[in-house]
Amino acid sequence: MSLKERITEDMKAAMRAGEKDRLGCIRMIGAAIKQREVDERITLDDVQVLAVLDKMIRQRKESVVQFEAGNRADLVARETAEIALLSSYLPQQLSEPELEALIAEAIAATGAQTIRDMGKVMGLVKQKAQGRADMGAVGAKIKAKLGS
Repeated sequence: MSLKERITEDMKAAMRAGEKDRLGCIRMIGAAIKQREVDERITLDDVQVLAVLDKMIRQRKESVVQFEAGNRADLVARETAEIALLSSYLPQQLSEPELEALIAEAIAATGAQTIRDMGKVMGLVKQKAQGRADMGAVGAKIKAKLGS
C-alpha cells in the first residue's frame, strides 16, 4: 500500500470513528498532496509525498516557536499534535551512526573535498534520507565535515 493510499484509509477510519481533530489534520495532508499534484501536473510517489510531509512538519515546528513566543499554549498544543500525526507517516528515523555512514558514503561517491561540493553531497544524501532525518541537521553535519 502506498503512502497516499494509507493516508486515504486513515481518513476513512477517522471519519467512521468521529475523530474530528485527526480527520481535519489528515484532510489537510490530502489537500497539500493534491495541491502539489495539480500545480505540477503529476501523480506523487511515496518519496514526493514524504517531501510534502517533511515540509508540513517543518512549517509546524516554526509555528510552535512563534506561538511559544506569543504565549499561546492552546495553539502550541494543536501544532504539536499535528506534528505527531504527520510524523506517524514518516519512516523510521536514521540513527546517528547510520546518518554518519550515509554522509561519509555520499562524500566518497561524489569525491567532495571542499564546502563548494556541499550541493552534490546534499543531493545524494537527500535522496536516501528524505523523511528519515532532519535535513537541516544533515546539512550542518555535511558542512562540518567538508569545512574541516
